[in-house]
Amino acid sequence: MQNNNLNMPTRAAPRSKCRFFGKVRYMMQATDMRVIDLSATGIALELYGPFHAAEGSRVRIESEDLGVLEGTVRWCRGNRIGVELKLTSNSLAQISSYFRFFHKEVTPVIKR
Repeated sequence: MQNNNLNMPTRAAPRSKCRFFGKVRYMMQATDMRVIDLSATGIALELYGPFHAAEGSRVRIESEDLGVLEGTVRWCRGNRIGVELKLTSNSLAQISSYFRFFHKEVTPVIKR
């Protein structure tokens, strides 16, 4: 699907804002990270240390809340990266479990 205004591809799945921590690994390096948002197909990470994985690199994401996921780096901007997840029945079950048991939607407070 294309966004007609910018001629850029749109996201395949809606993302939910998240905030949990873990590590991301690439080859022999690892750094602490925070998950910014998550969908069934991808994840955006904020990195807390040096990380030298270019677009197209295969990475491993580890966290207590989500377990272990693998994917491919699709974009890098400063200390943030976007990862397209390797979709397996196990990874889809882990993401579904996260949303069922851990993810809390924040209800906006309406003030007068």
